[in-house]
Amino acid sequence: MNQDSFSFTIYMIHACASAWDKKPSEVYDILQSRDCIDNFLVSNYDVLHTQGTAYVVSDIQEYLKVRGIVI
Repeated sequence: MNQDSFSFTIYMIHACASAWDKKPSEVYDILQSRDCIDNFLVSNYDVLHTQGTAYVVSDIQEYLKVRGIVI
């Protein structure tokens, strides 16, 4: 993970926390438990960072839903 993808990941954790009314640490735990950070956010950084925040939050929710977590 480079500095840009790290900053993006932190930003998206906080954006999800705000959208889902959860603490950033809770969101981190959820994302980490389903490999969303490495296998979705970081690996797709080149495309995702060009999208709007609400769109990426929605994509993260869909990623989690497929893996059994409904927010």
